[in-house]
Amino acid sequence: MALKRIAVLTTGGDAPGMNAAIRAVVRSAVNNKLEVVGVFRGYWGLINEELKLLDHRSVSGIINQGGTILKTVRCPEFQTEQGQKRAFQTLKKNSIDGIIVIGGNGSFRGAHEFYSKYKVPCIGIPASIDNDINGIEATIGADTAINTALAAIDNIRDTATSMERIFIVEVMGRDSGYIALRVALTGGCEDVIIPERKLDFEALCDDIVNGNMRGKVSWIVVVAEGAGSASEIAKKITELTSLETRAVVLGHIQRGGRPTAFSRDLALNLGKAAVDCLLKGETDKAVGLNNGKIITVDLSVAITKKELDVDHLCDLIKALT
Repeated sequence: MALKRIAVLTTGGDAPGMNAAIRAVVRSAVNNKLEVVGVFRGYWGLINEELKLLDHRSVSGIINQGGTILKTVRCPEFQTEQGQKRAFQTLKKNSIDGIIVIGGNGSFRGAHEFYSKYKVPCIGIPASIDNDINGIEATIGADTAINTALAAIDNIRDTATSMERIFIVEVMGRDSGYIALRVALTGGCEDVIIPERKLDFEALCDDIVNGNMRGKVSWIVVVAEGAGSASEIAKKITELTSLETRAVVLGHIQRGGRPTAFSRDLALNLGKAAVDCLLKGETDKAVGLNNGKIITVDLSVAITKKELDVDHLCDLIKALT
């Protein structure tokens, strides 16, 4: 069946560069004589028929904007048989021949299950600050989130050095230590606490005390939110070392902001690639970057756990302390 109309939606957590991906999908599709329907609020909008026809002008001036013009919400209803059935009915009612899903691991899991049941052609574009898609090197938004957190770390270091304090900086990462590891390394931080590795609290405190005795007047530890609370860790360090410790939670500033050049470049390339895949009849796949080339990965592979080289990165952070 020839494609005539496709839908594009952003799902799960927002990531800087999603708008650039939407722009690329819309303009690439229109240039290939396809109609494009924007679905608002992700899978929820697919279930509740929140649709709008998009054209070249609809995506003007959004390439540099963070967030997503299509909005996004978490949608537990899409995990149900009834919710998926309603989403399928929306597609049929509006003569939509294929969908492009821009999101992370959870979004792709939903897309893969939906395709398995209803066989609607589907391509995923990886957009997640956690870089959590297996089989590819980078997701849209991860580079921006790291740079946002890194800028904050650089500012905190000024105060940590000036006031001779220990700082525990909490970054995003409920299940993944990716952001924490990258920020700790590139920010020159002294330690990192992540979900993938059990924390040796006594060793951490010993390092801090020994460093202090050597004349090291400041110390920055980065903690992924899924590995512990910065405020609780700071309180415990103060109790055990008698050294003044402060907690900083960076929170959702890491999701927003203008996407970096890398995030935009990746989004634009993957947006076009996703449309090309649908036109070629490919489905149930994600597009991604690997060794500098655009590739496709089966969604069944993309949603499996992505392993980080945790030991190497942790060892490197400690070796450079």
